[in-house]
Amino acid sequence: MLTGLPFPALLEELAAPREVPGAGSALAAALAAAAAVVQMAARLSPGSWADAAGVAAQAEALRERAVQLVDEDAEAYRLALEARAAADESAKPEQRDWTLGQITAAAAEPPLALVRLGADLAELCGAVAGRVEPRVHADVAAAAALAAAVARGARALVAANLTAPKGDPRVEEADRLVAAAEAVARAL
Repeated sequence: MLTGLPFPALLEELAAPREVPGAGSALAAALAAAAAVVQMAARLSPGSWADAAGVAAQAEALRERAVQLVDEDAEAYRLALEARAAADESAKPEQRDWTLGQITAAAAEPPLALVRLGADLAELCGAVAGRVEPRVHADVAAAAALAAAVARGARALVAANLTAPKGDPRVEEADRLVAAAEAVARAL
């Protein structure tokens, strides 16, 4: 379980010469950090607007979900790699391909959740940037930029994990969400 590790140990796990954990877990950890920054900014701004406590709670919920995705992504990707390695070459190609397709699609779910979560956090940043204390406005802008970058990176993982054909609805959804997150980040 990666989320129970101290931060330096998590970085060592990510740097280890093996495929799991990979970029998805790193992106989830980065997104959790960005959500924590938004939570901090809201907690420092209760005099700026009445909804500061609610925004802090929203950021906390996003942070907690991102933390869960650190391990979920690693597990889904591990299962996909194991399935690929164990693919029964003697099985009928259509059965083997269907099984691998199911497992590969499951491996794309945590990165797709990261895209969605990154877009949600960027949207939250955009909604609160003008309300937080001026001293933490740059923190919110930085969190939005990080959320957009996580969404962009996770989108690449969705496409890679799916080996998706052009027009796949999951990749198209990810593209829309990345564009929205990046637009918010640029606006701040």
